[in-house]
Amino acid sequence: MPDFAVGVDLGGTNMRIAAVDESGKQLEVISTSTEVKRGRDSVVSDMCDAIRALGAKFSSTHRLVGTGIGVPGIIDMESGLVKESPNLPDWAEYPVREEIQRRLGTSVMLENDANAAALGEKWLGAGRDVEDMCMITLGTGVGGAVVLNGHIWHGMNGMAGELGHMAVYPDGAQCGCSNRGCLEQYASATAVKRMAVEKIASGHAPELARAMSENPEFSAKVVFQYAIQGDRQAQEIFRAVGRAIGIIIADMINVLNLQMYVIGGGVSSAWEMFSPTLFAELRHRSFVYRATEPDNNLTAPQRRKTIITRALLGSDAGLIGAARLPMMR
Repeated sequence: MPDFAVGVDLGGTNMRIAAVDESGKQLEVISTSTEVKRGRDSVVSDMCDAIRALGAKFSSTHRLVGTGIGVPGIIDMESGLVKESPNLPDWAEYPVREEIQRRLGTSVMLENDANAAALGEKWLGAGRDVEDMCMITLGTGVGGAVVLNGHIWHGMNGMAGELGHMAVYPDGAQCGCSNRGCLEQYASATAVKRMAVEKIASGHAPELARAMSENPEFSAKVVFQYAIQGDRQAQEIFRAVGRAIGIIIADMINVLNLQMYVIGGGVSSAWEMFSPTLFAELRHRSFVYRATEPDNNLTAPQRRKTIITRALLGSDAGLIGAARLPMMR
């Protein structure tokens, strides 16, 4: 009887729960909204109902090995407490692991959502052929994770990998974490919109100004569309994104010398707009990267090269990584 696990990708807006077999095949996925306004008890109840349903449905043909849950925010791995979660405001200091285990009557594994996404990419995505990698997720905010010897590096108590709050510019834009100049302020969807609004306010971006006045849903996606169409101000914004990411990855390369750095999340869809600047920054700022940059000779061996690449699993990375957690025990 093949093994399977239940994985949960919990977001501030949506929640996805999947039964995933030992080969990585998704047997079934349940998607629902995260009713944050109804409170954490309601969210946990909906989650546990879906976990029970999937467990019961496939237990006759597969052996359930456990449940893994990816949660946005800072998690104390030892206690199972969510220390802080901007997208789940009433979950601070909430013993979520203990509460879910009590309701299900079985153990569960908790993980930060960016770590879960990195684990998914390591298992079935861009990092499947490497043991050591770093992942940056560019979404509403910026998350990060480090994988060493095939496992998430948690640090002292589970809070390692907060790449989004590494300072790109020491006196830069104020961040919600109380620091200034964080990567999150220059490479997230929120940052792209902020930089566009600032350009519009300066009077230097007439096309973006028109787009904002005509579109009440003005967002980073709209800015990307204008960049693709050749708007110079929109393209300048994505060059700023690439520069910020390049600065941080250059530092990571110099410190860790990992084989692969994976960029995922919704903003990664703008890869063609920001990646040229990203690579230019890497070559300028990291002598380690210059020494290990892959060459263009496709017939030459590429071992011991530093690979910078986009994620492959898209929005499924966190779900697959969460399901992988109990399989690795």
